[in-house]
Amino acid sequence: MDYDVCTSLPAMFFDNTAEMGDRGFLWERRDGAWHSISGAAAHSDAAALGSALKSLGVAKGDRIALVSENRPEWLIADIGIMAAGAITVPAYVTNQVSDHLHILRDSGAKGAIVSGPSLARNLLPAAKEAGLEFVISMAPLDGDADDSNANSPAIHLWSDLIAAQGGAAPDTSAISRTDTACLIYTSGTGGTPKGVMLSHGAILSNCKGAYHLLLDFGLDDEVFLSFLPLSHSYEHTAGLMFPLSIKAEIYYAESVDKLAANMEEVKPTIMTAVPRLYETMHGKIVRGVQQKGGLSEKLFMKAVATGRKKYEGTRLSPVECLLDPLLTKLVRKKVAGRFGGRLKAMVSGGAPLNYEVGVFFKALDVELLQGYGQTESAPIISCNPASNNKLRTVGPPFVDIDLKIADDGEILVRGELVMQGYWNNPDATAETIRDGWLHTGDIGEIDAHGHLKITDRKKDIIVNSGGDNIAPQRIEGFLELQPEIAQSMVYGDKKPNIVALIVPHPDFAADWAKANGKKMDMAALVEDADFRKAISAAVDRVNADMSVIERVRKFILTPEPFTTDNGMMTPSMKIRRHVIRENFGEALEALYVR
Repeated sequence: MDYDVCTSLPAMFFDNTAEMGDRGFLWERRDGAWHSISGAAAHSDAAALGSALKSLGVAKGDRIALVSENRPEWLIADIGIMAAGAITVPAYVTNQVSDHLHILRDSGAKGAIVSGPSLARNLLPAAKEAGLEFVISMAPLDGDADDSNANSPAIHLWSDLIAAQGGAAPDTSAISRTDTACLIYTSGTGGTPKGVMLSHGAILSNCKGAYHLLLDFGLDDEVFLSFLPLSHSYEHTAGLMFPLSIKAEIYYAESVDKLAANMEEVKPTIMTAVPRLYETMHGKIVRGVQQKGGLSEKLFMKAVATGRKKYEGTRLSPVECLLDPLLTKLVRKKVAGRFGGRLKAMVSGGAPLNYEVGVFFKALDVELLQGYGQTESAPIISCNPASNNKLRTVGPPFVDIDLKIADDGEILVRGELVMQGYWNNPDATAETIRDGWLHTGDIGEIDAHGHLKITDRKKDIIVNSGGDNIAPQRIEGFLELQPEIAQSMVYGDKKPNIVALIVPHPDFAADWAKANGKKMDMAALVEDADFRKAISAAVDRVNADMSVIERVRKFILTPEPFTTDNGMMTPSMKIRRHVIRENFGEALEALYVR
């Protein structure tokens, strides 16, 4: 498609789904089998929903919240809202009543669309308090909804509204690239979420950049496996709108626990995810190989070692040259099979990818492309191409993007991808966008080949008492590569040295407990002196490769992992440092007086 002449996301959707016809387009797994919605059916339902919203009084510029798990109806709802001229306000399924209330009030939403009873339980009280006019549910709400009260929003059933519209014809002529498409609330790593206004043109610009990035793979009949929350800007663009733009099929993964099985079934050609997922995959593969041991482990590790040499440009020995094709057959092709066997590329974004994880997959012939962006840039700014995949960088900027480094090292970006601003927050907008340049809050540098390298978040950088700048994510990345450690957060701003909060890896803890005749009770294990010594050995391994100022001098253990349920992790799998500090700040501070 011609991304430059496309007028809006609904226009793109209706044009492409009309061409797809009865071919399977959006897939979900139900009752043990994959079921699809065709392009033609999606086209009809989105058009009908858009008309239904207009019949409910939705006008251009109104905000409609969308609260749903990843499923085919998510895209249909998104397009239907925009086709009505309104603005989609996606919300995370993990939101509590207070989270929904903040978003509904701040955005001034007129109505909401929800997937069913389980998510309606937290949405409906907030919808009532915020004064929403209506809520549309994709499934009957049974006894969860009471719209008899005059202050309660009217409840409508998705299927009834669509059926009432008959063969509604879409009309997108009144929607332009400069109109706001969605209002995405940041996941709040540093405080109260702000609503980011993204235009149709911003997302289309990102889709164009992704197309040029992946064109070398020979884009044809592509299959995407969608895993990240669609309420996150990364998945919304890279896992939804971009696949739509190239008429790809989209499968929705069941859950993180079933992701590996889903990959083998679906056989995706392209997948987007965050580094945390790739780190988890890396850990599972390595632990599985180590448990097998023997010749299998030796061949696997040799495949990684020789693959790394090839990637880093180190000459292979004559024996390695002879052995490498056999390693590809015996090891690398088996790894490819675990990903379905058709995978062209995995794209990593949302947080820094540890080099060791990236080179591990590259050595096994799994193309992992690290990119960079943020919600305020729709969200992708740059990404490594397969032809010059420099894993220590986040690649060159996408097409049609101006990028420069400010005097203080901050990355500045300009182009159609830049947000229109923060909703109802002109002060924050003026601070972030100056003279047309988006101030990303990230520190970086551009190498001789035009690739961008990220140093760290400007706000996350630790400045110790000696005035040294320390990147916490770099240290945490190496800690979490150790099999003993699942999660970590380092601490030390204005302090003489670095300390850490560590979550032990449950698999390691279970193996250690069994080997030492202990009960697998994480709360008890973190208090065990011998278990602590085992974790300390892992920290020592990391410290051996760190500079003096980066070394973790002391640490505390916690049995509770960082999760979205306890508020210590965002839905996009980034840690919420301010929340963790609130919970463990006193204990971390106490490490400096022991």
